[in-house]
Amino acid sequence: MMGIEPLQMDRRAIPKTRRRMNGVIPAVLAAILFSILACSDPPPPPDRPAPAGPESFTFLDVGRNSRFSDALRRELAQKLGNDALERRGIIDLECNYNGFLAAHLPDLEALNRRLNHPPGERVEHDQNKLMYRYARQRNTPFDYVELVFDAQDGAALVFRIRFKADESGLVDALRDKHGLPQVVAWDIENGQSLIWRKEQDILVVSLVPNVYGGNDHHVYIYFTENLGRRADLEQTLRRQKAKEPLPAGKKAF
Repeated sequence: MMGIEPLQMDRRAIPKTRRRMNGVIPAVLAAILFSILACSDPPPPPDRPAPAGPESFTFLDVGRNSRFSDALRRELAQKLGNDALERRGIIDLECNYNGFLAAHLPDLEALNRRLNHPPGERVEHDQNKLMYRYARQRNTPFDYVELVFDAQDGAALVFRIRFKADESGLVDALRDKHGLPQVVAWDIENGQSLIWRKEQDILVVSLVPNVYGGNDHHVYIYFTENLGRRADLEQTLRRQKAKEPLPAGKKAF
């Protein structure tokens, strides 16, 4: 696939003791989950310093102040396994179902429209999108992880994480950490979303009914200030392009 760069991990570089670990004790897994999406001030990557300022929500210590780098990618590979890197593609902020943002998160809907202008067209962006499909092989509960960073300054834009049953109590841990969320009942499928806001950023945890009578969990973290900065840049570039004179051939008829 064009634009996808897999990061391969040499099994010989992994300690034998780690390769022998086929499971993880519940206490260790719970400790990992309690650190996920918690407020923290992670040290900045050495080759791209993170700006000073309060964190909002983080995933594995990666948040609004983090910057994409090779060092960060290696750190995440140790926790989530091999990744795939996409350097250009769409940035669609919609979650759950079409119209959810417009109905419940209008500010994000406005950002989404700015990022995908003109409407009705496929708008691609330079980005660094890391995708992890085998995180369970690293003894994590995650079925899919997607982390999107700005290609210009490396800032985190939007994270998406999916897992099935909440056996380790992640949702309860989020309530303990961030307080009671806004609860939104879906208009369709009997789903439900929990919404937290902090430092202008937004965390959404959606409980999605599955065919087995339980709920799958879809997590979205929107770094709205970073997204707004990206939308401003693209709007400026569009205006500059509109002012450029057309080639002589295009004005011949």
